[in-house]
Amino acid sequence: MTVNARTRGARVSAHIIRDRWLYLLALPGFVYFVVFKYLPMWGVIIGFKEYVPFLGVMGSKWVGLKWFRYFFSNPIFQRLFSNTLLLSIMNILFFFPAPILLALLLNEVRSARYKKLVQTFLYIPHFISIVIVCSITYVMFNSTGIVSKMTVALTGRSIGYLTSAAAFRPMIIGQTIWKETGWGTIIFLAALAGVEQEQYEAAMCDGAGRWRQLWHITLPAIRSTIVLLFVLRMGSVLDTGYEHLLLMSNAMNRSVSQTFDVFVYQQGIQSGQYSYATAIGLFKSVVSVTLVVSANAVAHRLGEPGLY
Repeated sequence: MTVNARTRGARVSAHIIRDRWLYLLALPGFVYFVVFKYLPMWGVIIGFKEYVPFLGVMGSKWVGLKWFRYFFSNPIFQRLFSNTLLLSIMNILFFFPAPILLALLLNEVRSARYKKLVQTFLYIPHFISIVIVCSITYVMFNSTGIVSKMTVALTGRSIGYLTSAAAFRPMIIGQTIWKETGWGTIIFLAALAGVEQEQYEAAMCDGAGRWRQLWHITLPAIRSTIVLLFVLRMGSVLDTGYEHLLLMSNAMNRSVSQTFDVFVYQQGIQSGQYSYATAIGLFKSVVSVTLVVSANAVAHRLGEPGLY
């Protein structure tokens, strides 16, 4: 047993010495995840305490599941859950397929120069701050904006897009699609680049048209990538972010703009209820892990490698 342990240790050391530059290259990423992802995990204990900053984490009173019971019995829980879930479902239905469709369209472009030019313009919105995106939206959709003027000209009546609860979710999804779809095509274009051109040539010799090639060659080539990203997406179903929603929310659409993330920000940062906010965040994390494990199990059943 000791000899085997020493042999394994020697092999590991040899591998580390041989690939030392690769490990050195990975070191900053490893340190980042340890410092900013793993070490803060111990802070979830705050969700089980009556946390007082002056007493510290260990000195604060232990209250068990008090904050969880308070959150689940709060009438606002149902509204937060429905708002978060509806926004996430709309994201999955409309935003998740958008990069896939765009990547398939770009893959059909034969001119390399034109393709690179289009990709450049599609990537630019990703680097624009969400504050700028919301500002552009306000300029276009306010009462004197071009969209409102066109609506009045076409329908004869004015629609308050920015204050309408019904228009809030489509506007959020539209902004997300405009900003992130181009950037999301990178992964799928990389997967499509690995498809051998001989397969397309053989399909053309067999009389297969564009649609047949797309269905039998292109889509199967990126299917595992789609499944993998979908499994990862399940882990962020309850993550809607708060910056974007806070920038677009107002008193008129607050009934649909308040989600778990917005509520955590309001309770934790604005109101100073750290234990309450931590309990809500822990609840979200448990649900996210459950969804990822379930989606990964379904992927294995469908014959895909999944996440792990």
